[in-house]
Amino acid sequence: MGKERKSEWRTLSGLPLPMSSQPSDAPATLSQPGEPPYTRGIHATMYRSRLWTMRQYAGFSSAEATNERFKLLLDRGQMGLSVAFDLPTQLGLDADDELAYGEVGKVGVSICSVEDMKVLFDDIPLAKVSTSMTINAPAMVLLAMYIVAAEEQGASMSDLKGTIQNDILKEYIARGTYVFPPKESMRLITDIFEYCSSNVPSWNTISISGYHIREAGSTAVQELAFTLANALAYVEAAVSKGLDIDAFAPRLSFFFNCHNDFFEEIAKFRAARTLWHDLISERYAPNNPKSTMLRFHTQVAGVSLTAQQPLNNVSRVTIQALAAVLGGTQSLHTNSYDEALGLPTEASATVALRTQQIIAEESGVADTVDPMAGSWHVERLTKTVYEEAKSLIHEIESKGGALAAIEEGWQQQEIHLSAYQYLSEIEQNKRNIVGVNHGVMEELDGIPVMKTDATLGERQTQRLAELRTSRNVEGVSNALEAVRTAASGGANLFPAVIEAVRCRATLGEIMGVLKDEFGTYMAPSGF
Repeated sequence: MGKERKSEWRTLSGLPLPMSSQPSDAPATLSQPGEPPYTRGIHATMYRSRLWTMRQYAGFSSAEATNERFKLLLDRGQMGLSVAFDLPTQLGLDADDELAYGEVGKVGVSICSVEDMKVLFDDIPLAKVSTSMTINAPAMVLLAMYIVAAEEQGASMSDLKGTIQNDILKEYIARGTYVFPPKESMRLITDIFEYCSSNVPSWNTISISGYHIREAGSTAVQELAFTLANALAYVEAAVSKGLDIDAFAPRLSFFFNCHNDFFEEIAKFRAARTLWHDLISERYAPNNPKSTMLRFHTQVAGVSLTAQQPLNNVSRVTIQALAAVLGGTQSLHTNSYDEALGLPTEASATVALRTQQIIAEESGVADTVDPMAGSWHVERLTKTVYEEAKSLIHEIESKGGALAAIEEGWQQQEIHLSAYQYLSEIEQNKRNIVGVNHGVMEELDGIPVMKTDATLGERQTQRLAELRTSRNVEGVSNALEAVRTAASGGANLFPAVIEAVRCRATLGEIMGVLKDEFGTYMAPSGF
């Protein structure tokens, strides 16, 4: 007789799991898909009318190299672009800044000016493609570069579709690429809300991200609660600025992780829609139903991928992607199996894209809306995740809201405790990870690893030197002074930043002016 597997059964987040669920665990009635509170999906027909956007995250080395990868993925059936920027760009540094040394092009593409942005999207019509950009502290500057690059292709602002992440609160919580103090960062975000609501109406002005919170070690419940608490802080900041809830809330979007616990992740997505609808409806009573609809992008869990037996990651990615689809995601990125070793190769990125296509075209899961509805187990988990996340949000609000709790370090500490518990369970063999502490075997070499161009930093420095000698120096100086004036006053910053980009001011130059006016920020821990 085999030994008992566990003495206690819980989800990955620690939620209790009975042996089986009962009819009483499901709600007496379920709303229809496309109807409030949107538990079953924000659209009545979901994937029968339109599949989710298959959006592979890509960016490395130079703008030219990333442009080639974009074209390859589009040719193989990708529906939208998703840009990864290198660390200097994420921190608002030009490639020739001494702090950028050794990091240019390593974990994303290096973008220093609108000229780089134009190369990045060369021969890709920005009026027709949807682009997501993972950028936060310098989000306004990068979006300005995208707008100017599109204009110089012949597209207008009203043509543009896409998303900037622009979620600075989770940077203070989990990721660390913040630049300015919280108050000034929130001003940049609300200025983007205000400007785009009138001028770039089809652009998603923020992607409020739980992904990095989960990657840092949170549970699914914490990911949901902390993300929605951050979202409420953005909404309140915009409303306090005088914006009407219906002027910006329909363009809010969310970005979630999808981890290994299949049913818990499905329940998390269903609970997220319901909870967001309830929170916004109760607090702001919007007139536009779209203001209460939670639209989200999903990326499968990078932190779950192992360097050991990396081909096993294909299975992990498939399970996670399937959960995201069954949970009703609007767009999806599937990680490549080699991402624990290096940047995705052409071959591994193609397998990741094909995984989505197989789920969409061959599995049948996209043929009906919310096929998990009515499952006693899923409905019970949906209710539990909803209630636990709502309780955490109330706890955050008792501390003065997301921003006050962040400054106290509360969310950070909660994530650290969850991450420690998870890793301790693995080290004590209470949780099995195949290839790490279960199914371990001697491995064969042979997985190719991508290498980035070590000379890129020097070449980007040369490009910047050429730009600075060819542009109108007086025009750049005047444009940067206009940014300074707007920053020191109360005017919306975005028009001045766009004009500075048109004049060929660089990312580092614009961010430098804002640092002079706003200052920079160091976390209470000093890190």
